[in-house]
Amino acid sequence: MNNLSLAYLGDAVYELYVRKFLISKNITKVNDLQTESLKYVTAPSQRKILENLLNNNVLNEDEKEIVRKGRNTASRRSKTTDVVTYHLSTGFECLIGYLYLNNPKRLEEIMEIILWEYAEKMYLKN
Repeated sequence: MNNLSLAYLGDAVYELYVRKFLISKNITKVNDLQTESLKYVTAPSQRKILENLLNNNVLNEDEKEIVRKGRNTASRRSKTTDVVTYHLSTGFECLIGYLYLNNPKRLEEIMEIILWEYAEKMYLKN
């Protein structure tokens, strides 16, 4: 599967994890769920999460390579964010898609870190 297809898949998988997480936090109103989900699923949020994963040495070398390849394949320009953020968020989505298909256990580990460790610090306080 090419990297943009992995990113497309990763976007959907990641959003599903975020939605499940928010529902587990007993947020029940759809408008509130949508508002809260934007703290996770936008390109700037995904960039911030990816940077945290990289800065905290969560990703192994193979995963970093997947991010790099996904980042470098981002082909179009975003209308809503700068090109660097767009490329990094595409790399993040590519990683999620790749792990979903090839290493679901590792995907679970990373999502646990993102949603339960980083979320409280980065987003839920905003």
